[in-house]
Amino acid sequence: MARFLVIAAASGIGQATVKQLKATGHQVFTTARDQSKITPDALLDATDFEAVERVFQQAGEIAGVVNCSGSLLLKAAHLTSKAQYQATIDASLTTAFATVRAAGKYLRNGGSVVLVSSAAALEGLANHEAIAAAKAGIIGLTLAAAASYAGNNLRVNAVAPGLTETPLTQSLTANESARKLSEAMHALGRLGQPEDIARAIVFLLDPANSWITGQVLAVDGGLSRVRPRMKA
Repeated sequence: MARFLVIAAASGIGQATVKQLKATGHQVFTTARDQSKITPDALLDATDFEAVERVFQQAGEIAGVVNCSGSLLLKAAHLTSKAQYQATIDASLTTAFATVRAAGKYLRNGGSVVLVSSAAALEGLANHEAIAAAKAGIIGLTLAAAASYAGNNLRVNAVAPGLTETPLTQSLTANESARKLSEAMHALGRLGQPEDIARAIVFLLDPANSWITGQVLAVDGGLSRVRPRMKA
């Protein structure tokens, strides 16, 4: 079995990913910003390039890494402050770049990098400007890095979830009217669960899938691609 690094393992998707990796016999090295939700192997500010490098060194020989860092800001651009914008970019795009940067240095003999984008980067959704910009940047990063590191057999892919029920999205999913509206936007008629996204991450991390790189896998119930018939 392989060993993997999970950055932001305390997130809903991060915890589900760790659970699934361990259930299939893999070893996992985890990081988190603090110990409020889990007891990680290392505390990490994933926006700090040097700190991310140190975590790669601590993790030892790994077959891959997933960065589950992120945030949620639903505001139109004209209502978004510079501080809010920067925090959103840092939480998703800066942490993703730091992960790719360290992987490029330390996974010289191949491996897998998985980043977390969003269906909001694939479909125009109102009041998603900052988060869509950050998550679209992850898609561009994924494609460029996949090209840069293909010669080292280092694969870089991303998942793009739809609205997923996690502690981060609780303010949306706990509101009954907002929940029903969101469910209707997803062709399959339900919101995502952390396990849905984790299964895709584990698939892309798996060394058995060594001929997949530069892909963005939408795990979104059809949100970004499918327009079902409206129910009467």
